[in-house]
Amino acid sequence: MQQRPRPYPSRDRRPSSVDYAPTPAGPAPFSPAPIGLVAVRPQPRGRTHIGVPVRELNRRKGWEQRYLWTLLAADFVVGTAAGALAYLFRFGGPLTPHNRMYFLLSVLLPIALVAAVGSTRSYDKRFLFVGTQEYDRVIRGGLWLIAAASIVSYALELPTARSYVLIALPAATAGMVVARFLLRHRLHLRRERGECLRRVIVVGHELAIIALTRQLCRERFHGLEVVGACVPAGSDGLVGLPVYGTFDDVATAVSHAGADTVIVLSCPELDGHALRRMAWQLERDEVDLIVASALIDVAGDRTTIRPVDGLPMLHVEHPRLSGGSRIVKELADRAAASLLILLFAPLLIAIAVLIKRGSPGPVFFKQTRVGRDGREFTIYKFRTMHVDAEARLKELIPLNEYDCVLFKMRDDPRVTPTGRWLRRYSIDELPQLFNVVSGQMSLVGPRPPLPGEVAAYADDVRRRLAVKPGMTGLWQVSGRSDLSWEEAVRLDLRYVENWSLSMDLVIMLRTVTAVLRSSGAY
Repeated sequence: MQQRPRPYPSRDRRPSSVDYAPTPAGPAPFSPAPIGLVAVRPQPRGRTHIGVPVRELNRRKGWEQRYLWTLLAADFVVGTAAGALAYLFRFGGPLTPHNRMYFLLSVLLPIALVAAVGSTRSYDKRFLFVGTQEYDRVIRGGLWLIAAASIVSYALELPTARSYVLIALPAATAGMVVARFLLRHRLHLRRERGECLRRVIVVGHELAIIALTRQLCRERFHGLEVVGACVPAGSDGLVGLPVYGTFDDVATAVSHAGADTVIVLSCPELDGHALRRMAWQLERDEVDLIVASALIDVAGDRTTIRPVDGLPMLHVEHPRLSGGSRIVKELADRAAASLLILLFAPLLIAIAVLIKRGSPGPVFFKQTRVGRDGREFTIYKFRTMHVDAEARLKELIPLNEYDCVLFKMRDDPRVTPTGRWLRRYSIDELPQLFNVVSGQMSLVGPRPPLPGEVAAYADDVRRRLAVKPGMTGLWQVSGRSDLSWEEAVRLDLRYVENWSLSMDLVIMLRTVTAVLRSSGAY
């Protein structure tokens, strides 16, 4: 007879006989409901508490191993392609005694590449699937391989062709980053369809569980599906999830719900001793235990554990608002913007002609925006509206589809036909490359606000002005105009607090897919 979860009655009513458990087809819609007894129906042999076959749970866990093997295969393919590219570019002819050694190096490059990035633990599951640490470690492994090749060549006085090294290793590193981004993007699409998800039991207080569940439902790419909760004894509140009992019933809840992950939220009832006992119970079934910090939007790169007399202290580094990394970002921004202007010059000229023919008025739209530390500057865009757009704004304000701070309207009558096409694919933003070259903006950063918006900022929101505004950013790749004002601010603040070069690279890659989707662009 299968053990049932401990009955957990509400204070206000008798235990309910309704089974709130989600079905195997996917998570149930989240709607807070009073906490009550979750009825447990007997299940056939070979099935978990919620009716999911054991073989189905094993199949779900196997996707991680398949993803890892696919990642290894992709790295080998990228290494082989980079070696062949460097060999053909540098030598390009038939195999001779002179280039035979480089042919051998091209054959061995994939093995060396995988070993280098493997030494930085870039295949560790803790760094895969989400976040930027995976890309950081790949880039670090590529740099170590370049440094090792240089040192060995110098120490042994090998006549190494510099052009071969400067093509093969950087191309391989960049190729691995792009390949991993594409694999991750494919994974996130599958998670949007309810596949490749980890089943989670959340432990904590009701309001914190509600907040976490809503966020995980909104951001499905994290791959965490909340299937149940454990709450403190005597609690009463709103949780639209199966409640499997108190903090003492976590191991039983995992067994009944077929979960493979437990997330413990910050609460005073769970001290170090209680967490240790919980970890002992979960380690037998290799269930992942995650302790959620109360720190909001502070990335792992800024947090380190420092033991002090046996006590684990969480040390939080200050955000990187200045220093060497910022100088590298500044130089990279200006160099990349200059290169993009040269590449897009024919396109810019063609768009200018279309705008001029489409409606009377100037080609460029100029507007005052607020940059780093509150300094104002003039931003440039291709004009997408009629010349009397500002005069007509007052009559359209009642039709605002956004929050009170910004004005957004899907079918804005002030937009020209050419401008609507430019906005759909964000091509109207290309003149901002000149703002980047002049040092007023960055390629990646928070959205550049209007002076009127800044005047309405709360103290916390002014933190967005600590860095240069960007042509693209987290809010642009996360929904653009479809996001609420509060969500856009939260994403911009997350970027300010956790900025890194690898994050910039990921955002620029995501910008390409966001532009192609054209969602939230109007």
